[in-house]
Amino acid sequence: MGPIFALEMKKNLQDRGLLFWMLILPIIFTVLFIAVFTTGVDASTRQQVTTSIVPGYAVMFVFFIMISMVSTFIKDRDLGMTARIASTPLSPYLYLMGKWLTYMSIVLIQMIILFLFGKLVYNVSLEQPVLLFILALFLAFTATGLGLALAVLVKTDNMGLAITQIIGLGGALLSGLWIPIDMMPDFMQSIAHFLPHYWAHQAFQDAMNGTLLYSNLFQTLLILFGFGFVGFIIALLRYPHFLKLARG
Repeated sequence: MGPIFALEMKKNLQDRGLLFWMLILPIIFTVLFIAVFTTGVDASTRQQVTTSIVPGYAVMFVFFIMISMVSTFIKDRDLGMTARIASTPLSPYLYLMGKWLTYMSIVLIQMIILFLFGKLVYNVSLEQPVLLFILALFLAFTATGLGLALAVLVKTDNMGLAITQIIGLGGALLSGLWIPIDMMPDFMQSIAHFLPHYWAHQAFQDAMNGTLLYSNLFQTLLILFGFGFVGFIIALLRYPHFLKLARG
């Protein structure tokens, strides 16, 4: 598992496309939407909007890691890497874990950078930094767990890109990451409660303001863990079929 983690980290850190999706694009969106929604408002409203947008776009773009995960798995499958690894004593479980830990680390780094950007540029509050880090860790677990499932389910990069956009953008829209949740129709507010984006966004805002209760934290962590765990189980069950498609 260790060599796979090291190899994947090296490849991804050299990937400029990943840098664009994970850092440059979310920063552009954050700056643009803060500029649009805070023009002509008072300081209190500006702070409230900024505290919503910074974690909102961080949560949304976390799920775009799934694009890189799908691309990596398909390349390994088509170039014969998956088949070669399968011929070694390394178990499917450890292979998937090595891949998973790589992308979890990348997402965690992404979250830290985006929140530090919000702090340095917009002076957003980070009143409960330890809880923010725990939430970021569990959100990374969720996004990459779902990404792992998607990577072994889809057959092409384009299919993975389309589904990732649905999960990332659709989930953001339905979860109040673009529009305050209390301004959305009642049926959309109900749907939001079934999405990890909503729970992560609400918890991040509370932790930034220093008002996140431990009961709410544990509820959010349980929900995020559940999504990620289901993704991993799906990936583990689907992996034998994925392996059959691999070139050897």
